Amino acid sequence: MKPLVLRDTVFPNRVMVASGTFGYGLEFNDYFPVSRLGGISVKGLSLSGSQGNAMPRIAETYGGMLNAIGLQNIGVQSFVTEKLPQLREIGATVIANFYGNTVDEYVACAQALSVDGIHALEMNISCPNVKSGGIAFGSDVEMTRSVVQAVRESTDKPLIVKLSPNVADIRPFAEASVNSGADSLSLINTLIGMAIDIKTRKPRIANLTGGLSGPAIKPVGIRMVYQVCQVTDVPVIGIGGVMNRDDALEYFLAGASAVQVGTANFINPAASLQILEELESFFVNNAIDFDQYRGGVII
Repeated sequence: MKPLVLRDTVFPNRVMVASGTFGYGLEFNDYFPVSRLGGISVKGLSLSGSQGNAMPRIAETYGGMLNAIGLQNIGVQSFVTEKLPQLREIGATVIANFYGNTVDEYVACAQALSVDGIHALEMNISCPNVKSGGIAFGSDVEMTRSVVQAVRESTDKPLIVKLSPNVADIRPFAEASVNSGADSLSLINTLIGMAIDIKTRKPRIANLTGGLSGPAIKPVGIRMVYQVCQVTDVPVIGIGGVMNRDDALEYFLAGASAVQVGTANFINPAASLQILEELESFFVNNAIDFDQYRGGVII
């Protein structure tokens, strides 16, 4: 697979890891050299940091998991001063995922993260696990347009906009993001779900609802990636239930230019590397050109 290029920034390959599933990247370097990955989307960062939601905030479900972590994070400044130097040292390709409660907060985060060692910014405009902020931006087309435009004007870094599946039609949000300056789109974020313990009669998540991820949402992710690729021409990063090589190939056939591995990291810390190596072997052994394969679903 050839590298992915966004705004002259080179991402070494097409397999990345999804925000919120890989810590700040450093935690996984004991399992394998994370510099091998096409990109590490770090835990979602906010301007001042957050303690997140009350426990319990993770629950296993059939075919996936629910989480309502509440975007717990150390804040942009602490990340830049404490984590980023270590990520530079190990040669990681860093994608800084961030969010805000207002347009000004999004802009301030983007400016603080526009430093050497960060290869791209990923705007989370769809935060289903917090009671304010991103979910509003991700569910209103005009708000999407305004916040993306404001961030685009504040940074020269490659800008990835992460879209919510919790809308009636994802295509207008994709078009608004691209028209406002997004260099790439990542989708999908988690679906809003709920689980109840029948013995205690209480929700399994203290937040009542959480974000559903894992194999259960892959058909939704595939469908939305396909739809978005029909109406936009920027690279799309497919997310949702990528557990193995074949899942990634399915996203590529739908039109994705790259994938992010998420829930699989909780099962196997080296899942992303394994998927990458199997993909590399697939394209070499079958003498298949990636650009010809991508978007090659036969309708």
